[in-house]
Amino acid sequence: MYYSKLLIPTLREDPGEAEIISHRLMLRAGMIRKLAAGIYSYLPLGYRVIRKIENIVREEMNMAGAQEIFMPMVLPAELWRETGRWEKYGKELLRLKDRHEREFCLGPTHEEVVTDIVRNEVKSYRQLPVNLYQIQSKFRDEIRPRFGLMRGREFIMKDAYSFDADQAGAEESYRKMYEAYINIFRRCGLTFKPVEADTGLIGGQFSHEFMVLAETGEEAVASCGSCGYAANMEKAESRSHLPGHPELVSGSLSDESVKVTLLPMERRLTPGKKSVEDVSVFLGVKPQQLVKTLIVRGDDKVVAVLVRGDHELNGVKLSRFLSCTDIQLLAPSEVEEVTGAPSGFSGPVGLKGIPIIADIAVKDMFNFIVGGNERDVHLVNVNLSRDFSPDHFVDVRNAAEGDGCPRCDTGRLNIVRGIEVGHTFKLGTKYSEAMDATYLDAQGSPQAIIMGCYGIGVGRTMAAAIEQNHDKDGIIWPSAIAPFSTIILPLNVGSEKAYSVAREIYNKLTEQGTDVLLDDRDERAGVKFKDADLLGIPCQIVVGDKGVNRGVVEVKDRATKRVKEVPIEDLLTLKFQI
Repeated sequence: MYYSKLLIPTLREDPGEAEIISHRLMLRAGMIRKLAAGIYSYLPLGYRVIRKIENIVREEMNMAGAQEIFMPMVLPAELWRETGRWEKYGKELLRLKDRHEREFCLGPTHEEVVTDIVRNEVKSYRQLPVNLYQIQSKFRDEIRPRFGLMRGREFIMKDAYSFDADQAGAEESYRKMYEAYINIFRRCGLTFKPVEADTGLIGGQFSHEFMVLAETGEEAVASCGSCGYAANMEKAESRSHLPGHPELVSGSLSDESVKVTLLPMERRLTPGKKSVEDVSVFLGVKPQQLVKTLIVRGDDKVVAVLVRGDHELNGVKLSRFLSCTDIQLLAPSEVEEVTGAPSGFSGPVGLKGIPIIADIAVKDMFNFIVGGNERDVHLVNVNLSRDFSPDHFVDVRNAAEGDGCPRCDTGRLNIVRGIEVGHTFKLGTKYSEAMDATYLDAQGSPQAIIMGCYGIGVGRTMAAAIEQNHDKDGIIWPSAIAPFSTIILPLNVGSEKAYSVAREIYNKLTEQGTDVLLDDRDERAGVKFKDADLLGIPCQIVVGDKGVNRGVVEVKDRATKRVKEVPIEDLLTLKFQI
């Protein structure tokens, strides 16, 4: 392909709308353009990357035994009502009506549609297993779309759905998809980690996210270097240490080996000191000696949640325990109505009328500090059982750097950043039971089909590749998904000799199947070099008059920036492989 024939509207300056590296570089490299908030058009170079990722996905899905289909994007409400998700999905579901006032939505995912296909077409255990997938645009009406393709409203997704007769078959289908995902992201040239994850609105029994590791990742991942355990922060468990007793891990103060002195509880004035930082400084203690009391509402339930001062509440874990869909902190006026004290002075001692849920790390604390349920008052030397008793001890906090690993005795958790590019779910019978998707077993009895679902964000994979592979000059594409594998840069198209050599190399490489871009523009060498680096094409062949006169060209590796002189004859006779 000739550069002058392609639409590549590169930008010299960073666009003001771009918030992260991939968004900025895709706009500057002329790969995408914004149509509306969270909605983008793919220009030629960007779409070439998308197609290469899609081709890798197709090849691996087909090798794993999945069959490609294509389902509508406009979905009838009645299917979603069968599973209850029409009401539960919330405002991310873009709903619309046709001229007959019938309700539809733009598909954010296709569990209902594919289950409807299977329940109508699969009748016998002999027809199972079945795995169906598609690559299609989805729409989720994000409240605040941002980060370009990373958090858009319309996006390209590969979604697959497995259907099995029994649990063993479902486990095998999940294993095949898990391994296919490993192959897909390896072939895309990405450094990634599969992690345990929450199932969210998709539901089901278990799931893994596939995280591309990058410092700019929007999600935190907890991982253990000793045993390989990894989970996203919504799911990550940990073993906590007693404050001041790091040798004690997830024990209990009732253990005979733990000898502590329980001091008398005291009331302390803390005028205007509401935050953990302010209280700890005022009282001369460490934040981990405090326990925060958070008054929250989960759907229609109001509860008090206790979390150590240096820990953060994990709303997903709490909502999972409460079986609710939404967790919100109460407004200050509501907190005062519940506790009798302004927000910032809430505490569990003497708290009446609502359940108290304590994080498991609190179970191992003693002589700690809490709010006094009274303006400008905290209580010190508070202890469990003696002064109050929580209704439940539950893991409801975010794992932190250095926490003990929940899977092995020796490991410690490291927190790294990641970008979710894929998600696999064990759905069980959540959708098949709701939609009466059954098969007849060998005895002729109807049984619910066991399902799994498996998604890959194609556009997110493209963006994640840039977040992981770039420098100050632009993108550094992994070769498998680069828009072109090679760019030829004749430094002076007015030089007939040099330009003739450039065209000859271009024709020879094209004939052998190499994906080549020839920069035939009448531009200065500096402009061509800057654009080549910005576009991130892995191999640059520089054709200059001086080199041609000596019978050589320069071959530059975009990633390493290493430059090698190669005889022109070696390129033309394919003795030198690009």
